[in-house]
Amino acid sequence: MTTPQERWGNINLALALFAIDPAPLGGIWLRARIGPARDRMIQSLNNVLETDILQRIHPNIQDDALYGGLDMSASLATGRPVHTAGVLQKPGPLVLTMAERAEQGLLARLGTALDAEQGLSIIAVDEAADPSEGLGRALSDRLALHLDLDGIPHSVATNLEFDLPALREARAHLPLVQNGPDDDRDLCMVAEALGITSLRAVHHALRLARHSAALMGADQVEQPDLQLAVELVLAPRATQLPEHSASEDQDTPPPPEMSEPDAHSDQDRPQTDGEDMPPVDALIEAAKAMLPPDLLARLAATRAARQSKGSTGTGHKKKGNHRGRPIASRSGTLGGGARLDLIATLRAAVPWQGLRSVSSPKKPKGLHIRKSDLRVKRFQESSDRAIIFVVDASGSSAMSRMAEAKGAIELLLAEAYARRDHVALVAFRGHGSDVLLAPTRSLVQTKRRLQELPGGGGTPLASGLKSALQLARLSAAKGMTPSIALLTDGRANIALDGSANRTQASADAQQMARAVRGEGIPAIVIDTGARPTRGLDGLAQDMGATYLPLPRADAKSLSAAVEAALPLP
Repeated sequence: MTTPQERWGNINLALALFAIDPAPLGGIWLRARIGPARDRMIQSLNNVLETDILQRIHPNIQDDALYGGLDMSASLATGRPVHTAGVLQKPGPLVLTMAERAEQGLLARLGTALDAEQGLSIIAVDEAADPSEGLGRALSDRLALHLDLDGIPHSVATNLEFDLPALREARAHLPLVQNGPDDDRDLCMVAEALGITSLRAVHHALRLARHSAALMGADQVEQPDLQLAVELVLAPRATQLPEHSASEDQDTPPPPEMSEPDAHSDQDRPQTDGEDMPPVDALIEAAKAMLPPDLLARLAATRAARQSKGSTGTGHKKKGNHRGRPIASRSGTLGGGARLDLIATLRAAVPWQGLRSVSSPKKPKGLHIRKSDLRVKRFQESSDRAIIFVVDASGSSAMSRMAEAKGAIELLLAEAYARRDHVALVAFRGHGSDVLLAPTRSLVQTKRRLQELPGGGGTPLASGLKSALQLARLSAAKGMTPSIALLTDGRANIALDGSANRTQASADAQQMARAVRGEGIPAIVIDTGARPTRGLDGLAQDMGATYLPLPRADAKSLSAAVEAALPLP
């Protein structure tokens, strides 16, 4: 794993290579929260691209701004349609701010514009705190450089330096640079070892290697250029750790048997110090050096968060015509609460005014608006979220777990009104489970219902999950988006039929966990035992949930864990 200083140096080099010719590389996926490091990055991009300020687009940009639209004032003044140019029609780099909020439709349109190869490049600034949220693959797959500023302190993020005359010379020399005959094969093997399935990543790596060779003044890509491309393009996309080198995949014949020892064999044999390593193995080792040690844990948490339909646990988005964030208007009729979008209506009517004035000479002068021109406003809002706590109330320590869950619920409810959150509580013990609290936002009612909670007996885990699933379905039917937080420190020992059959109880729990996953309900399994309980991680996988052992969890840590695993809108 590289140090923050080395990462910042690699970012400096990546920006220099990008500035040689941004369009073939597609752009940059910049994961960065607001701070000095990001400010210096954006300013450095302005400097190295030799522009005063980069053109920005926001995630709610409309199609007329992207592709060009009708200039209303000029069209009404001249009596004929006057069109304006869209941002995608102008070559050059664009900055997509708050890229994590961009809809899939916008990402697809931007990706299509990049595929057209008309000199466009995009710098997507992603401020998402959770890697499972972030930029969609429709655009991120088309951006060669994935840069993450997380963990780079202010003291390390110094001003980036660029040799602008050298970059201009490299830009002029770039068309003369060629890739080697085996470069594509070697990079494909490295991508396969890293679990990368997209060929776009290999194409981006080949292009970046050419940029590196052009910067060095070479006419052909060499091994150091490929190694740099692996570090900057392929390593950030890795989904697995390479298990072994590429040369081990090939069947090598056994060494020939020696009849007699040769006294001079050790002296005559050339000494190796790693310089004779096959090129693919050297590239894989370069990639492994760039990977974080906790890569597998990060990927597991990200996959668990994305397996559900909602992927983030936030409220599902729904469209209407009354409230929420404005989105593109559509053709429609007034009535039923629909609201007229006057500007969009005029924009639809203006191109036809010349023809309509000729075809309808008896009508008075002015705008001719017809029913087909009407556009109604649309809004998008997130549905309310319901967090269902499923608490293990069995055993001698049940009261302490109940107190912790109760405190966590009260902490979450303290801000529920602003976030439109509802919370519910299901307790399982003895031979079944009880819904102690239906989804509510009332803190007073919650405290009253949580004053006395029973405890003790067996662990009917399957019954608790069944009650939570039923409650989740009811919440979804009421327009809410349910999420499940399971708190337990033991394995199931009571089956759904109430019998004390540990084998059947485990099978029933797995069945209900898979049912939760089948419904696409985001979930988290919090292990509150003194030691991690064997089998709970497997249950979390069956649920498609995040497994989090918290042996000494208190109300604050439980609340923080739920918010981290089930992010807020």
